Amino acid sequence: MQESFELVAEVRTDKGKGASRRLRRMNKVPAVLYGGRKDPVALTLPHNELVQHLENEAFYSHILNVKVDGKSEKAVLRDVQRHPSDPIIMHIDLLRVDENASITMSVPLHFTNEEKCVGVKTGGGSITHLMTQVEVSCLARDLPEYIEVDLSTVEAGASVHLSEITLPKGVELVELAHGHDLAVVSVLKPRGATADEEAAPSGEAPAAGEES
Repeated sequence: MQESFELVAEVRTDKGKGASRRLRRMNKVPAVLYGGRKDPVALTLPHNELVQHLENEAFYSHILNVKVDGKSEKAVLRDVQRHPSDPIIMHIDLLRVDENASITMSVPLHFTNEEKCVGVKTGGGSITHLMTQVEVSCLARDLPEYIEVDLSTVEAGASVHLSEITLPKGVELVELAHGHDLAVVSVLKPRGATADEEAAPSGEAPAAGEES
């Protein structure tokens, strides 16, 4: 079951740095809702509620329901500005979307069956994640919360590339559309494995002190 997120916002008429500082002292976050052939609207959001949403990975790649003056609009999170040292959200940008229009977004990768990966279990390798998210293009209504990458059959010394990922219906990878079939994850061989195999290609290696 997909997550559902709702943001209840208030229209912000008082603008500028001073006004934003006053809002933050009131535990509110300045925001802007733009796009969709409509004028941008300055908003405020409850800080603590927004922080809870931002702790959920799905919030970053989900169609959000933004309620302003009792009316709802569909939007996605475009940018989050955080305080450099304090746990404070300084500002967020929200982009209006049409669920039947194309959208480009970054979505997280979920790596599954790492504990069953043959390259680790039988090959003694180690998994290295080269990407944690990918940029996708699809209709807004088809936007996935995440994309799974199954590692169960990946052998030591092998990699999984973008072209090998199973995508939801209607979803395309932007990098592939540009001809870039990048590696997403690799299973590295154990260090020294090749040298050991060459030193003792058959039979047992001689014990210490014995002549070969």
